[in-house]
Amino acid sequence: MHTPRHAQIENKLDRILLKVQKPGRYVGGELNSVIKDWDSVSIRAALIFPDIYDIGVSNVGLKILYDQINQRDDALAERAYAPWTDMEALMRAEGIPLYALESKRPLSGFDIIGFSLPYETLYTNALNILDLTGIPLRADERDSSHPIVIAGGHSTTNPEPMHAFIDAFVIGEGEEVIHDIINIVKKFKDLKVDKFEPSNLPTFKRENLLLELAHIPGVYVPRFYQPHYMDDGTIARMESLAEGIANPIVKRIVAKLPPPPTKFIVPNIEVVHNRASVEIMRGCTRGCRFCHAGMITRPVRERSVDEVVAAAREAIRSTGFEELALMSLSSSDYTHIMELVTAIGEEFKDEKLVVSLPSLRIESVSVDLMDKLRDRRGSGFTLAPEAATERMRRIINKFIPDEDILNTTREIYRRGWTTIKLYFMIGHPSETLEDVQAIADLCRRVIAEGRKVAGMKVKLHAGVSTFVPKPQTPFQWVACDTRENILAKQDLLRRELRDRNIKLSWTKPEDTLLEAFLSRGDRKLAEVIFTAWKSGAKFDAWGEHRKFETWMSAFAEHGLDPVFYTHRPRRTDEIFAWDHITAAVRKNFLFQDFRQSLEGQIRVDCRLNCYACGILPTFIDLRRDHPGEGWKCPDVKTPRRERVVHSRQVSVISEQSSVIIDQLPVGRE
Repeated sequence: MHTPRHAQIENKLDRILLKVQKPGRYVGGELNSVIKDWDSVSIRAALIFPDIYDIGVSNVGLKILYDQINQRDDALAERAYAPWTDMEALMRAEGIPLYALESKRPLSGFDIIGFSLPYETLYTNALNILDLTGIPLRADERDSSHPIVIAGGHSTTNPEPMHAFIDAFVIGEGEEVIHDIINIVKKFKDLKVDKFEPSNLPTFKRENLLLELAHIPGVYVPRFYQPHYMDDGTIARMESLAEGIANPIVKRIVAKLPPPPTKFIVPNIEVVHNRASVEIMRGCTRGCRFCHAGMITRPVRERSVDEVVAAAREAIRSTGFEELALMSLSSSDYTHIMELVTAIGEEFKDEKLVVSLPSLRIESVSVDLMDKLRDRRGSGFTLAPEAATERMRRIINKFIPDEDILNTTREIYRRGWTTIKLYFMIGHPSETLEDVQAIADLCRRVIAEGRKVAGMKVKLHAGVSTFVPKPQTPFQWVACDTRENILAKQDLLRRELRDRNIKLSWTKPEDTLLEAFLSRGDRKLAEVIFTAWKSGAKFDAWGEHRKFETWMSAFAEHGLDPVFYTHRPRRTDEIFAWDHITAAVRKNFLFQDFRQSLEGQIRVDCRLNCYACGILPTFIDLRRDHPGEGWKCPDVKTPRRERVVHSRQVSVISEQSSVIIDQLPVGRE
């Protein structure tokens, strides 16, 4: 009797799981995982986070899609994660393909494979996972017998480096577009069912399916677009190869946030974020010029206090978690934050529940809010000044006076928190060593103020990352800082922050440069990614697996210079590799904001003043269809439109801005 493939996989797993670290990563069966009858549904989707289970099981995007798909009667969603190296070696030795945790069926048997790609250092893992499934890595080598491979996430606002391996990218938010994709895949799958005479059936071709997917708003199918290059290697234009498909592809957005998932999977092992979470707000109006997420998730939409409290109640009831995270890019900017924290405190007054607000603004953290959190706080408190001089704060559009930082941190220590974490960035445009020295000076002042009110027990963790100028932001025109500059700045901080109660962490320059050329790359990077993976690159975000020289060798093999992607300032009129993808924020707006950064000009929170970034006219129809439902863009009549002219005559407003302007290539004639 023939043994089904998933049964064979389970039998082999029984033999190898005790040979690996943390077998719980690979067994499934967690509380709240959804197991449906395989034969009762038409469409089966495998959702993949291409890192280990410990990290991926908490991914918010996959939680949402898992919930959305499994609500359908005609579809199921299962999960898979990247196996750690010990498990991968055993799987390859035993001939075990990568499988879904719920059913143990090989991923090659699913109709849709969906990758979440929130950051670029997951690219080689995604290739490794495709290889473990037995599915051809290259999209043009797949046929109608293979699953449709889609990807979404923040990194896909520049999908070009992965264009060769992904059939279709979802640009923007997935709650609605996933249903559009499933419906089309289902329609084409039904065409293959032999219910009629073959002559009456339309010819089924994978190409037809992909073309129909390309007509879905917010879906980008790379095979129907062709880049044309200038002699200098920059993009001349992106040509559409099929009629009726969008160019540019505008991100998908939901006008009203649907009810959040509440039946979270409860992991079998300790994971990075073992907690319930409720997204209270999506989008941000602060306009920090370095912030990719803030630019691409506009506009702001808020859930009501009642909806958040009800979701929190159900999430804690269905999981038993002892921590609740109220999620957003800027939780303290939520309109009714005090009311919400009060309501959460009342709802869980008889339970020992830790409540965290992961993204608090220094200037909007009130004493009252800290007092509300007093009985439900964790051990630490995190704030993000990002820079420590007035000049740098003006450049990045995050102006917070030192006194505000000192007053806020002093009150945090006074109220019993023993540890504060401050996030900073180095490598911002025109940054000097004096600006970096100011970071060390501010950290010392913060802990000194803490000791005045709470004694020697207070601690400070200074997390110092290195800025990467990301696509779709005002800083997409600037170059990444050099390795030599990064090391000099990190050495300065190590010398200056030797207090035993101050912990300093930083990002390796190699990690920064890898992220930079992958995020700013074009289609030529696909071959570099493939070659690096073939040469052993994977788990690139993990220090012990870093193989930077492997990447440099891959660049050399294909005759490409990484400096072209990382350290080259962009022309004022340059067409970027990602310009055919838009987050609905006008490029002209971004360029104007970049110019204002050179002049040290601040743009206030756009809840106070609309700068006509492009979101409002793009989604006014959605706003009209869903009036008064948490939409926070100003009224359509209020935008203050400002015209920007790209010109050779770029004025130098200040001595600081000239450092950038002098390096900024002018446009073509």
